Amino acid sequence: MSPAEITAYLHANIPLTQAMGVEVESSDVDALVLRAPLEPNHNHLGTAFGGSLSAIATLAAYGVVWLALGDGRAHVVVKDTSMRFRRPVRSDIRAVCRLPEEETMRIIREEFSQKGRARLHLRAVIEDAGDPAVEFEGTFVATR
Repeated sequence: MSPAEITAYLHANIPLTQAMGVEVESSDVDALVLRAPLEPNHNHLGTAFGGSLSAIATLAAYGVVWLALGDGRAHVVVKDTSMRFRRPVRSDIRAVCRLPEEETMRIIREEFSQKGRARLHLRAVIEDAGDPAVEFEGTFVATR
């Protein structure tokens, strides 16, 4: 799917993404990169609101699971997450979630194909001025 198609899917199925202004910057075999403007996502200090940071990091990882499985019938849910807020985000929000190595993805796809269920642990990073500002870790479960 193209970045525009993924963005349209997110906006249609997760209304918060439209309110936040989330757009897919890029999507390839290595990573999914989401972007959102600071303006609708800022707090009283003019930095990115923690809830917006949490949402876009979760969305980046969710998107990786959904895209990696390549099955439109997959039902993806978040099982658990943790966040580390290292420094304020003062610019537009940019979340990067990298896919696991190909052998891990092969095993996960095989498990999903055979059992109709798979679990995937992912990390995402939100950058500010090119430096990591927020670190996300989460476990996602996909079922058919």
